Amino acid sequence: MSTRILVLGGARSGKSAYAEGLLADAHAVRYLATAVLDPADHDFADRIAVHRDRRPAHWTTVENTEPATVLATGAPATLLDDIGTWLTARLDARAAWDAPRGTVGPDCDVLVDAVEGYRERLVIVTPEVGMGVIPATRSGRLFRDEIGTLNQRLAQACDEAYLIVAGLPIRLK
Repeated sequence: MSTRILVLGGARSGKSAYAEGLLADAHAVRYLATAVLDPADHDFADRIAVHRDRRPAHWTTVENTEPATVLATGAPATLLDDIGTWLTARLDARAAWDAPRGTVGPDCDVLVDAVEGYRERLVIVTPEVGMGVIPATRSGRLFRDEIGTLNQRLAQACDEAYLIVAGLPIRLK
């Protein structure tokens, strides 16, 4: 039986490390890395390097690709990390930062459909939002609204869901 697990958490909560631990027993893991490296952003490049260095050598990393396309092909275990960077890239691709909310809806529909249809072991990492101040910028509020809606849909599509707080998992579903 397939298991789809959603792992939510705030920035630096330990959500990626927890998600990786869920697949520690898997012999083959396909890691879908959604972050797009900007060589000029050294801080972000360092964060990506930490993730790369932490992954076991026998995992297969797939970068800079559309997750729904990759999920069309099964694998023994897949880790999708993370939905926030994927959504940011979709907002960029659709020039949606100043567009009406829901502009990335078709992209989200395709992703949720792919998750619902996926029949292998799948762990998805995503940032939880709304636990702090209301963002001061329109783009911040747009991201918060879009990721919040997408997280709700993914939680419904998954068999299990965990919220990571200070490195500790709280089972939600």
